[in-house]
Amino acid sequence: MQIEQIKPIIEAALLASSQPMTTHQLGDLFNETDEVGHEQIARALEALAGDCEGRGVELKEVASGFRYQVRQDVHPWISRMWTERPSRYSRAMLETLALIAYRQPITRPEIEQIRGVVVSSNIIKTMEEREWIRVVGYRDVPGKPALFGTTRAFLDYFNLKSLDQLPPLSEIRDMEDPQLRFEPEPLPARVERDLPIDPDDAVPDEAEAEDDASTTDIQAAADDADADHHETDNATSADMPAASPESDETGSDTSPAVANPIATADEAANPAADVEPDAASQDSEEYRA
Repeated sequence: MQIEQIKPIIEAALLASSQPMTTHQLGDLFNETDEVGHEQIARALEALAGDCEGRGVELKEVASGFRYQVRQDVHPWISRMWTERPSRYSRAMLETLALIAYRQPITRPEIEQIRGVVVSSNIIKTMEEREWIRVVGYRDVPGKPALFGTTRAFLDYFNLKSLDQLPPLSEIRDMEDPQLRFEPEPLPARVERDLPIDPDDAVPDEAEAEDDASTTDIQAAADDADADHHETDNATSADMPAASPESDETGSDTSPAVANPIATADEAANPAADVEPDAASQDSEEYRA
């Protein structure tokens, strides 16, 4: 058969099938009498892909085979045909799926160790129900944890032919938000006081500052007290009467009290004992008169 005869058959088969078809499945459409080999089928598929240039559909090869699909540039308009909102996946699910895709086979504890959080059982169950992941084995460690890997349905859903078409990690880092990769300026170095070897000898800086402040307050209070004392002495000296000039001139003459001080306590108690008897009698006569 000629290529122009094979093309409409393959095109119709791909449009009628609900799943991608491999070249082997397309070859089963023809009998031995048709004399159609895999090479002719590959050439027909290449010609069909070229015919889709400039159209709203394209012939795409994915992991499960070949299929017709809507081009991405017209998808926003075609998606309005369905009232269902597109599925939105949580960040935890996407992170778990990415780890399985890039590091498969991988166990659940290893995923938890990388992410730093516990992986919810609902996430694993959801991905298994969508046939994105499957158990490919068990690690030979205590507990025998299951090893997870991706499936062909995962590649078909994300429009990939093989895992080699996954974007490299270097491109993923470039796609990150620049603000997330912003490195803050380093803080200035902080000089810390050397701590003594013996903890008992260590005195906190705050305690030393409080002691210095207390010593300063005590010294200030003492200076104020001395100043008040000097002011009191000066005021007392100013209130005392000045010495008379006569006493200065007669410097050698002293008062009777100073000249004849009281010798004993008996004399001080009975000063009349020093008075002469004649003077005492005279006083008594005057008192009688």
